[in-house]
Amino acid sequence: MIKDIILHLERDPARDIVRDFAASAADMFGAHLTGVSLAFAAGIPNYIVPNFPAGVLADLFAASETAARGAINRFETAVKRGGLSAEPRLVLQTEFGPPKAFSEMARCFDLSIIMQSDDYSGVNNSDLIEATLFDSGRPLIVVPYIQKEMLKLDRVVCCWDGSRAAARAVNDALPLLRKANVVELLIVENEKTAHESVGGGIQIGRHLARHDIKIEVRRTPAADIDVPNIILSHVADSSASMLVMGGYGHSRLREFILGGATLGILSAMTVPVFMSH
Repeated sequence: MIKDIILHLERDPARDIVRDFAASAADMFGAHLTGVSLAFAAGIPNYIVPNFPAGVLADLFAASETAARGAINRFETAVKRGGLSAEPRLVLQTEFGPPKAFSEMARCFDLSIIMQSDDYSGVNNSDLIEATLFDSGRPLIVVPYIQKEMLKLDRVVCCWDGSRAAARAVNDALPLLRKANVVELLIVENEKTAHESVGGGIQIGRHLARHDIKIEVRRTPAADIDVPNIILSHVADSSASMLVMGGYGHSRLREFILGGATLGILSAMTVPVFMSH
């Protein structure tokens, strides 16, 4: 069940579609929506802060707080108009940085919603997405910066390679899959997936059927390096409205960094991507 959603609010009003998308998700599931605005989210890295003159730093933080409060005000207006169960949270200071603060908050919610980075407008949410994916223990939806529509579940494509991350993503996505008009299992066949328990999708298909979810299975061959392009092309060709996939990463001491396939999807996505790790 999805009854508690946390949303990362964007400061730029031009990116408020993620707020409206999250509101539509909360409305669809009858969930409470918490909009979080992080005053230092677009600030300078912590390791550079000591080298900044105090006056310059104060001005940057003041501007950041003003923008964060603006996002809160727009959120309150929007949810009041929609009659949702919702609340804003303004975070002015974080000891270890906004990504860690948000990911720790997300542990107490069913689902996080964050907007994709946009190099053209200078918005970089990559660290926020990465921290939430690997450190919250909860699923998240990454919304494309080109998104125009509210949450739609006409055709949901689930990437399946038999891995732990894929199994976790499909399981976490069950509330969405139950509401989808069509659920498709996409198996990209290559040397890597040959060693996983893919099983042609039969076993996971039987499992989903016990949840009253019928699936269509699609198989396509591809070299490992081409997997992101194959998936994105299929999503576009099938007019999918959401992609479900496991979030893959590589250990970097006590942290994780996004794997190549995951990074490739998040860089060029055209539909919302539901992810779990």
